[in-house]
Amino acid sequence: MLTDPQARASEMELIREAQQGSRAAFDALVRQYDQAVLRLALHLTGSEQDAEDIHQEAFLKAYRYLGNFRFECSFYTWIYRIVTNLCLDLLRRRKSRREDQAVMVDSSGEEMDLLSNISDDRAGANPDRELHRKILGSKIREALDQLTPRERMVFELKHYQGLKLRTIGEMLNTTEETAKNTLFRATRKLRNNLAEMR
Repeated sequence: MLTDPQARASEMELIREAQQGSRAAFDALVRQYDQAVLRLALHLTGSEQDAEDIHQEAFLKAYRYLGNFRFECSFYTWIYRIVTNLCLDLLRRRKSRREDQAVMVDSSGEEMDLLSNISDDRAGANPDRELHRKILGSKIREALDQLTPRERMVFELKHYQGLKLRTIGEMLNTTEETAKNTLFRATRKLRNNLAEMR
């Protein structure tokens, strides 16, 4: 275990050690990105159960394919690419089954509405505002559901995760320009869909 600061290897050294079979080096990489991967999967899927499954599958894939890592991007970008691809696959399957994206299953297996969990401290003082917020949230969700899984992924990675278009392009195995065009299409569709819903 890398316990004292001088023994801590850089990320690249950890990857090289893990590629040579060091379980401790791979575990250190997992610990470094564990929460970020889970947060990203939870945000993109909207389901604790799906997020945990993707989190686990992403690190299994990373372990299986670590030998293919060529140091052309950061480990962060590489693991996020795995997560976004797994989420894209899930969203495509979900879209084909038309599951209700507003309902999430929590860790106890109970269904809950996503928007009902967003609290507004002023809501009690202003029920009208709370109602408008819920209606707007519902309209935004409906508009997001009209996007293709790839458009939705790019939009959410940019606006909810705050990632740069270059990074999003790398994650989705495409160029920054393609990610920019996808974001433009997604934004235009959202604008049109939201305008129609008024």
